[in-house]
Amino acid sequence: MTPPKADPKDQLLDAALMHVPFDGWSSATFNAAVKDSGLDPAVARAICPRGAVDLAVAYHKRGDAQMLKGLADADLSNLRFRDRIAKALRLRLEAGDREIIRRGSTLFALPHHAPEGARLIWETCDAIWTALGDTSDDVNWYSKRATLAGVYSATLLYWLGDSSEGHGATWSFLDRRIDDVMQIEKLKAQVRESPTLSRLMAGPNWFLSHIKAPRSTRDADLPGRWTPPR
Repeated sequence: MTPPKADPKDQLLDAALMHVPFDGWSSATFNAAVKDSGLDPAVARAICPRGAVDLAVAYHKRGDAQMLKGLADADLSNLRFRDRIAKALRLRLEAGDREIIRRGSTLFALPHHAPEGARLIWETCDAIWTALGDTSDDVNWYSKRATLAGVYSATLLYWLGDSSEGHGATWSFLDRRIDDVMQIEKLKAQVRESPTLSRLMAGPNWFLSHIKAPRSTRDADLPGRWTPPR
C-alpha cells in the first residue's frame, strides 16, 4: 500500500520550525520552509496566503491538539476540578518549544495581529472547558472562558521568563492564579446565598440570563446572542 501523503501545511510547518528561533515567524522563515519542504511556491502560498502568520496559527493549533490528546490519555478521575484545569494548562504550555512560542507571542502582540492572538487564546480555553465537560449555555459559557484566558495568558508570560528548575515557579504561579479564581467563585456563591445581595442582583441577573452561548463551535468567536424575554 502507498503510505498517505503528509499534509502540505504540516510539511511547511515542520520545515519552518528550525528557522523560527532565529528568524521568527517572518517571510525569511516562510521562504526557507518552502525551499526545505520542496513544495511548489504557488502551492505554499495557496495554503498559507499570509505566509508565516498562517504557520504560526497552525503551530498554536497543533499545540491545542497535543494538549487535548494528553488530557484524553490522562487519568483525571481522582483530581479536583481546579487541578484538572491546572493539568490542562500545564499540558498546553509543555506542548511546544518555548523559544518558538516566545516568537509567536511577539508576533501576536503586534497591533495588526493582536485580534488573531486573542482568538487563538479564546479557542484554547474553549477547547479546555469543552474537554473537561463544560455544559453551560448561558453567560457562564463566556465568563468561564474569559477567566481562563486571563489565567492562561498570565501564566504563559510568566513561563516564558521562568528559569527555575523544571519550571517549578511557573506551576506555583499557576496554582496561585487558580486559587484567586476560586475565591471569586466563592464570593459569587455568597452573593447568591445572601437574601439582601441576591435581591440587589436580581436585575443584572435577569439581564444576564438572556445571554446564550453560541449555537455551534463555528459561532464561538461571536459575542453571543440575545433571547427576548417572554
